[in-house]
Amino acid sequence: MDEREGGPPRGRATGGGHAGDPVPGSRRRAGGFRALLRDGPPHGPTRAEFWRSPLRGPRLTSLLGAVLLGGVPVLFLTGLLSYAAYNPDLGSNDMTPGKGLLGFHLFPWPTDPPWLYRLTQGVHITLGVTLVPVLLAKLWSVVPLFYRWPPVRSPAHALERLSLLFLVGGALFVFATGILNIQLEYAFPGSFYPLHLYGAWVFVAALLSHVVLKLPTAVRALRGPRRGAGAPPSPSGTGEDLVPPDPAPRTASRRTLLGAVGLGSLALFLTTVGQSLGGPLRRTAVLAPHGRLPADGADGFPVNTTAAHAGITGADTGPDWRLTVRYGSREAVLTREELLALPQHRSALPIACVEGWSTRDLDWEGVRLADLAALVGAGGAPGVLVESAQRSGAFRRAALRANQVEDPRSLLALRVGGEDLSPDHGYPARVIVPANPGVHNTKWVTRLGFGEV
Repeated sequence: MDEREGGPPRGRATGGGHAGDPVPGSRRRAGGFRALLRDGPPHGPTRAEFWRSPLRGPRLTSLLGAVLLGGVPVLFLTGLLSYAAYNPDLGSNDMTPGKGLLGFHLFPWPTDPPWLYRLTQGVHITLGVTLVPVLLAKLWSVVPLFYRWPPVRSPAHALERLSLLFLVGGALFVFATGILNIQLEYAFPGSFYPLHLYGAWVFVAALLSHVVLKLPTAVRALRGPRRGAGAPPSPSGTGEDLVPPDPAPRTASRRTLLGAVGLGSLALFLTTVGQSLGGPLRRTAVLAPHGRLPADGADGFPVNTTAAHAGITGADTGPDWRLTVRYGSREAVLTREELLALPQHRSALPIACVEGWSTRDLDWEGVRLADLAALVGAGGAPGVLVESAQRSGAFRRAALRANQVEDPRSLLALRVGGEDLSPDHGYPARVIVPANPGVHNTKWVTRLGFGEV
């Protein structure tokens, strides 16, 4: 067969191509590879037509983003306040060594109003749980962008993608660790406090950069006309129109989707808020492990750490128990009977914990911390290091500031609700301080070191 009959030219290598193929095989494969790099795989999530939901669009994404943009700053602020309430600049309370400049917001935590921590942490936990459906819906609305091809188009686009990685990863990490913590599931590769704090800073930094980049687009989407599925590309020039080119048949409206998200958030709100708000809603706090009171009476309030879990035995709290009060070289060692013989005072104070749960105002009775400071000559009631019979754990010792010691409502409590403390609630003696995080109201106290903070 000669050239006139369609055969390959004589004396020329075919390069492995098929008869009648004018493009050599190696060049054809190279062209296919370049096309793959340019256009992506021919099928799968990198193709715009893969995503067919008619509900996605820039307006839906912008509405969900606006809700998060209103809620996340409140979460961040109340989280910083929660951390400040631990007085971490007192060495014994520092849960995040090496925080450096991230500790700029720390200040002496006040004792008034006495329900302050109950309010700030209750808002933090309840709002965080309530926003979970909004966060998940927001991520669903933009998931096609995660697969957009090519993955990186320019150095600026690479930075944008990197910020998106920190934004999404930070959001999932912060929300997941927070929810695990309030459920008392400490499944962390380290201490919850530094992980959650550093994760929050990464998330917020990425969010700020994202807002700077995307706020004009979001404003245009919210102000502009509603654009349905199959609409032409956005004239904004961003290239991130989420309207699918080949939408599936519509089975629900975007309003229905937003309504479902709102109902989910409302359900989570009603099943969480009662743990800190109290009243009739406390019965609905089914998703909060300590939301509902375990029993009636003086012992009817939640316990995070029981005496058995803390390793407290009868030998630690029996007749041989003693309280050591020390200031400099002066020391007093007191039995429980001797403490009961000192002037007794009452305080009506709640307990509020980092997990978001809190109690009603309980009737505590005991000796003022300021009186115990005076007993060993600690003039001016300096700060105090409180130590527990608990042998291990991050909160077996806690430091209190001078303003907390001086407050007349701050007690070494011996009784609650007219009855002796139970072992799980800190018998023979525990600290109770207004507006103090629950873990710093130390139980099973054995030593008070004034001036040691």
